Amino acid sequence: MKAVIQRVSQASVTIASKIVADIQKGLLVLVGIEDADTQEDINWLCQKIANLRIFGDENDVMNLSVKEINGDVIVVSQFTLHALTKKGNRPSYIKASKPEIAIPMYESFVQKMENELGKKVQTGIFGADMKVLLVNDGPVTIVIDSKNKG
Repeated sequence: MKAVIQRVSQASVTIASKIVADIQKGLLVLVGIEDADTQEDINWLCQKIANLRIFGDENDVMNLSVKEINGDVIVVSQFTLHALTKKGNRPSYIKASKPEIAIPMYESFVQKMENELGKKVQTGIFGADMKVLLVNDGPVTIVIDSKNKG
């Protein structure tokens, strides 16, 4: 499971001209799921994201987590995180899970993230054509792959 975590001062998701998610200070998390992912990947990744110390403390040192600042989170599914680009110019998405596998995993990820944060997480809609707007604060962008925990 891959995730791109972006520290934001504002983020929203719009589908068919309707805003379905909207936050201020917090995280925008893009999640890519592959068939080899398990609940263990979800648990590890959600715990890691909820506790990443990437927000400034009173000395403006990145020392606080989204949980500690009571920030909000938007989770968006993004199969393109598993793009294979070695051959040619058209990415292959063969490693990305099909909806029958990815949707339950995505829903489990959102539920686990809510449990880690102790609050509701906003989301896009799986498989929808989404417009994601964000103000990346810092900028701070971190990529995590649950298959590379070391």
